[in-house]
Amino acid sequence: MAFNCYSSRQQEIEEKLIEEETARRVEELVAKRVEEELEKRKDEIEREVLRRVEEAKRIMEKQLLEELERQRQAELAAQKAREEEEKEKREELERILEENNRKIADAQAKLAEEQLKIVEEQRKIHEERMKLEQERQRQQKEEQKNYTGQGKVKAEIIFLTKKHRMILAFERCPNQTKTMDNNSILVKSLSDY
Repeated sequence: MAFNCYSSRQQEIEEKLIEEETARRVEELVAKRVEEELEKRKDEIEREVLRRVEEAKRIMEKQLLEELERQRQAELAAQKAREEEEKEKREELERILEENNRKIADAQAKLAEEQLKIVEEQRKIHEERMKLEQERQRQQKEEQKNYTGQGKVKAEIIFLTKKHRMILAFERCPNQTKTMDNNSILVKSLSDY
């Protein structure tokens, strides 16, 4: 019985050793086969790795180019917006300047018109003064002429009635006094005219 127990235990140890050896050999064999397979497919694997690296690189470059294009478009849009804003400001300033120039021109035209009116009024006033001065001088000469006796003063008074038209004329000699005796009264009928 003891022998039997020893034998069973011995058998278990041997089986375990065989199992471990088998596992070790299988592992070595698998590693060798993998290594051989890898060696065989080394070029293919390297090509695949390179292909995947190139693909990733191409995707990154594409994304980078797309990002750069988006930034460029955004910059162009911002620049266009700035130019449009500047154009609007410039047009607004030009409109204000044009409006100011128009107001200045209107004010200058109005001022010139007012100045012309003032000049015309001054001319009329000057003419009126000249006429008044001439009339004053004429009256003064006439008065001097009458005062010095160089003419006769003659006045006529016209009376209108329904039946007759009478003209009463006074004639005075300047050297005579102003009494009625020194004046001659003439009554002329309508038939005398």
